[in-house]
Amino acid sequence: MAQDSRTFKDLRKLLAFGSGVGLEIGATDLEVAVTRVRPNRIQVLGRLSIENYATRPAAEWGAEYARFLKASGSERLSATVLLPRREVIVRQIALPGVAAKDIEGGIRFQLDTLHPYGEDEVVWGWSPLAYGSVLVGIALRSTVERYVALFVEAGIAVRSFTFPAAAVHAGIRLNGVGLEGEGFVALSRSAGGAVEVYGESPSHPLFSAEFDLTPQRATMLALSELRLAPDTPPKTLEEMLPVPAANPVQNDLSRNALPYATALSGACPRFAPAANILPPEYRRFNSRTVFVPTMVLAALLLLVAGSMAAYASWSEKQYLKQIDAGIARLEPLHKRADSLDRETERARARALLLDQFRKQTRMDLDALNELTHLLEPPAWSNNIDLARDSVRIGGEAPQTAPLLKILDASPFFEKTEIQMATGRASGEAFQIRTLRRRGK
Repeated sequence: MAQDSRTFKDLRKLLAFGSGVGLEIGATDLEVAVTRVRPNRIQVLGRLSIENYATRPAAEWGAEYARFLKASGSERLSATVLLPRREVIVRQIALPGVAAKDIEGGIRFQLDTLHPYGEDEVVWGWSPLAYGSVLVGIALRSTVERYVALFVEAGIAVRSFTFPAAAVHAGIRLNGVGLEGEGFVALSRSAGGAVEVYGESPSHPLFSAEFDLTPQRATMLALSELRLAPDTPPKTLEEMLPVPAANPVQNDLSRNALPYATALSGACPRFAPAANILPPEYRRFNSRTVFVPTMVLAALLLLVAGSMAAYASWSEKQYLKQIDAGIARLEPLHKRADSLDRETERARARALLLDQFRKQTRMDLDALNELTHLLEPPAWSNNIDLARDSVRIGGEAPQTAPLLKILDASPFFEKTEIQMATGRASGEAFQIRTLRRRGK
């Protein structure tokens, strides 16, 4: 398992390519950091503080921002913006066993219970945590649109709005596959001088807060919340984030690491996803590199589709050849089977015909025997003509009419009729025709 984890970690590092701009919105200033991520090194290309942005014309500090990006060789990059803590409601939700495709639906189902904004319209985003949990950030749409309008006025392209917990969590993941199974507390100083606390533990996947307390007191509160041992030594947030190979002097990670973490999350969003609460209609992408994965995937898709089409055609031809060979192999057997079937039918027909001939003699004798019993004296017959379906009887009886009922009552005959009856001194000469019942 450990070997697999190291292999996955090395693979992630080999695929880590990208550049990002992290922009933190402070109380009075904007803190900007630009990073370039490569498999073997991470560089901070520049750091900028835009002072008093709220009281200055947006076009003015927007031009300052544009000059800074151009000097860093990153003028085509869109910014990942870190919203102030007070503007975002952060929640952790446990969704064990929920498939990745169903997570967003599960969050949306309980969204109304996760924020205090009531009927006000909100926007939200999420990112995965360890142990089957997710991190959700929620903000008022009006707040987000206010910042969007501000950056549009300044001419700044923004691709993502995120929040400190998501940015730090994503930045740390660029070190590897994650820190599941370990617990830690990391401290840093925010731009305003407060103590920034971030931690993770098996019982609490993520903890992030800002305190106006001493570092010792903030550490104890975080350890208690994370259910870690009280003697767990705190680390610095600078230690937990990937160490940059090149870093300008003005980018003091020990004082404010959040812009750096935000830039890292924007540089490799595929490997270190941070929750993005910016609605899709407001997202802007200036860098052409964002289309590289799409083009690569499209090329791979075309290659796979072409290969599948060629293979399908070749496979169909091979299959048809196999079918034709099987048909040719079985054709003589099929013809022989048809010939045997025809011979069998002819033999069966002959056998049935012979059976019918044998049965007919017996049935004729039974019918004749029945007539002998039915035509009792003084009636008598001098001519009996047996056919397959009828019998003609000629003779003499005292009266002919009663013979009809006598014959029809027999199981051998039905529908008896008198064809001729002639009176004589001794009785009536008759000729009767009767039908033989089926099978008699």
